[in-house]
Amino acid sequence: MSRPTIAGVARAAGVSVASVSRVLNGLPATEEMVERVQRAVDELGYVPDARARSLKVGRTFQLTLAVADVGNPVYVTMMRAVEEVVSAAGYRLVVTTTGPDVVDEVALVRGMARGYADGLLISPLRVDEDLVKSIRECEVPVVVAGNVPAKAGVDTVRANSPKGMLLAVDHLVAKGRRRIAFLNGPADTVPGAARAKGFAEALRAHDLRPAAVAEADDFTFAAGRAAAPALLNSLTSEEVRVRVATSSDVRGRPDAVIAANDLLAVGVMHELAAAGLEVPADVAVVGMDDSELAEQSFPPLTSVNLGSAERGRRAAELLLARIEDNERAPRRIVVQPSLSIRRSTP
Repeated sequence: MSRPTIAGVARAAGVSVASVSRVLNGLPATEEMVERVQRAVDELGYVPDARARSLKVGRTFQLTLAVADVGNPVYVTMMRAVEEVVSAAGYRLVVTTTGPDVVDEVALVRGMARGYADGLLISPLRVDEDLVKSIRECEVPVVVAGNVPAKAGVDTVRANSPKGMLLAVDHLVAKGRRRIAFLNGPADTVPGAARAKGFAEALRAHDLRPAAVAEADDFTFAAGRAAAPALLNSLTSEEVRVRVATSSDVRGRPDAVIAANDLLAVGVMHELAAAGLEVPADVAVVGMDDSELAEQSFPPLTSVNLGSAERGRRAAELLLARIEDNERAPRRIVVQPSLSIRRSTP
């Protein structure tokens, strides 16, 4: 059986081929025309030829989402939100991993010149001058889910991590926790720098000093487990490669830990259980991202919701708008956080 064609759709609908094309490309048409064409498309099972469409309008109708780690639950949530927006606009979404190295991020942005996508949505883990330059010079529209300098001249959507950290500290202090430790990921990353700054500011707001601060090698579950012993004991450990700073006026084990994301937080909770400590009776734990993992952990994890789905939706909308009008002024959107309280805090 031959594949239905646009001419066949036109005959079945009793309209011209040009009219069918207008409807299928989302151009203005009467309500009756749209209904007739859609009915014929459904009856014949017509599927537009994506290659022909791309050649005709000069677009691939494909967009790229680039994240550091596709296995991180927060990126999965963001990806789903982006896909929902762009698919409704007739685009396919291709997801790729950049890894933690800024050199690979730069290479990906520069590779967009090959023309395999109409736009790029990137969530960079690290940012340097080369990345800013490559974004500014990219041949297709770029939107950043994260924070880059304004001089990049690009649309951005970012979380308010410092405010999120204040919500976490406010909650712990209200529950009587005073010896609060912080487990960060690499501090030279965009999220690591923002969350370290937010933690320090939040403690100062309560006239507290950190019980301990540790920097894990990565934002992963394994890195969280590796960093936890040194963090909880306020000891330096070369083996786990963390840096711990202990306040001289805070005695004893931390009674609460805030982790820079949910993966690190769950890693800490595993180590607490292995040490015979209970969450939250002995140590309360708060994560950041409020990913699906927060509800799946045991006990369920209190976590700062940084709006990953909302950031994905807003970034996708900005990218589509940028594709349609590449001359408009860049927008910088900040998504506000909230706190999801679960059983890992008292």
